[in-house]
Amino acid sequence: MLKWAIIFFVISLVAGFFGFTGVASGAKSIAKVLFFIAIAIFLIVLIFGVFLGMLAF
Repeated sequence: MLKWAIIFFVISLVAGFFGFTGVASGAKSIAKVLFFIAIAIFLIVLIFGVFLGMLAF
């Protein structure tokens, strides 16, 4: 998911450079949403990993 966020960020930068502000803002919004979803999934997996690690001992 983080890979897709980076791809949309690069698309946003390229579109902004060439003057396509509508495409750039759309790609920026998608990249931001994907980034926060990736962070949320990472935190959930981290929390479950810590709890399951505690149960193993």
